[in-house]
Amino acid sequence: MNERRVTLSDIAIKAEVHVTTVSLALRNHPRLPEKTRRRIQALAKKMGYAPDPFLRALVSYRGKMMPHRNPAILAYVTNWHTRWGWKKMTAHPEFYEGAQAKAEELGFNLEHFWLGEPGLTHTRLSDILKSRGITGVIIASHIRDVDIELHFDWEHLSGVKIDYFPHKPKLHNVTNNQCDIVRLAMQKLLTAGYRRIGFVMHRGWDHAVDHLWTAGFLCEQQYVVPEDRIPPHIFPGPIPVERWFNESKTEFVPDAEPFEAWFKRYKPEVIISKGSFVLPHFQRMGVRVPQDVAFVDVFLEDFLGKTAGVRQNHKTVGELAVEILAGQLQHNKFSVPLIPTTTYVEGTWFDGDSCPKRSETKVELAMQT
Repeated sequence: MNERRVTLSDIAIKAEVHVTTVSLALRNHPRLPEKTRRRIQALAKKMGYAPDPFLRALVSYRGKMMPHRNPAILAYVTNWHTRWGWKKMTAHPEFYEGAQAKAEELGFNLEHFWLGEPGLTHTRLSDILKSRGITGVIIASHIRDVDIELHFDWEHLSGVKIDYFPHKPKLHNVTNNQCDIVRLAMQKLLTAGYRRIGFVMHRGWDHAVDHLWTAGFLCEQQYVVPEDRIPPHIFPGPIPVERWFNESKTEFVPDAEPFEAWFKRYKPEVIISKGSFVLPHFQRMGVRVPQDVAFVDVFLEDFLGKTAGVRQNHKTVGELAVEILAGQLQHNKFSVPLIPTTTYVEGTWFDGDSCPKRSETKVELAMQT
């Protein structure tokens, strides 16, 4: 027989409070004193209370369907060199687009705040958010050379971060799974018969994802015999640091001489990289794709079948950031989490002419000769 479900009324009678007080306590609402919340939450746990998931789903559905006269605002906080400079970068515009679409779907307005605004300190922005009743914050598009801890009044805020910067405070964050994106590309190449696989990546970009690019490449490279393993070409060199760390001044193209030397020494059958990193060098060197070397783009933007690679699902990153933040707000979870979590978004593989199966490449070359 099914046991009778413990209700809010049962808890209210036992706690000698109104049922509304119980509801507020279980939602961790700041309107109640913390001592009262903890007492009622402990009592509910002792009595075996569990929320009805179907009722919660109904309430969520009704909330979406009912018109909102004054939708709650979520802050989208960036810290680029200019207010909209991040819109010219790979991924960042789609992060924002996904977040904006999901916010609208869930009944929120997404408002952009730029930390580079003259005179806008962390304390000042925190005060502005508090005075306007904004309690949900998405931290996005922060340049790596300004990795400064955000000193907001986190006791009244719930935050979710897109990508890794700034590193402090440690918030829940959402990011593309760069490690598995490279691993996926490697696995596809190994299955297609490639063995001498090269990898070219910007040092600052690898640093920005806590070196997950190189981690994924080196992980899958263990399935290649030692004599076919090619060291990744990470550019520019580690010294001087300003060449790769300062995002506003760095060049996102390998230096010609070291790249050409690496290419001629290791003779890769295929290169995993970003098109804008290597294709200009191929053209300059007279290297043909895929006749001389195959190519896989792990920032794929052309889905017409010309280029093989992995599409990074940037919009999904933005969408999930808003979903997680909305869940935090629904349960009145503020402050910096004791145990922050990271949500990884997988990439999607696309076959393309730039990387035929190795057997097909051999047949084609034989026909040409």
